[in-house]
Amino acid sequence: MDKDRIAGSARDFAGKVEGTVGSMAGDAKTEAAGRTREAAGTVQNLYGQAKDAARDAGDAAVGYAKDAYENSGETLRDGSQAVAKKVQDNPLGALLVAGGIGFALALLMTRPVRRPPPRWRY
Repeated sequence: MDKDRIAGSARDFAGKVEGTVGSMAGDAKTEAAGRTREAAGTVQNLYGQAKDAARDAGDAAVGYAKDAYENSGETLRDGSQAVAKKVQDNPLGALLVAGGIGFALALLMTRPVRRPPPRWRY
């Protein structure tokens, strides 16, 4: 829990008490000051909640990244084993796919460079 949440809740409560006392005493100035303090406390509490949410999201992202890093070797190994099994099951299909990928890469790499048209100077 963030210190802004604690301070905001305390300020919110103090503002409610001050506003109630001002309302009961009939003092508009005290009541307005209490409502102002209550609003400031609510804002500070919401700011603390936002900080907590951002911290929790950052911690979750770090946890996911660590899990992905730790399991990346296992995932790569599983993927390579699956590809090897598919190639063993259908070698001709794998050869055709590899040839198609090579052909597409060759087309992309041998294309002439597109240049913008020259600009005329006046």
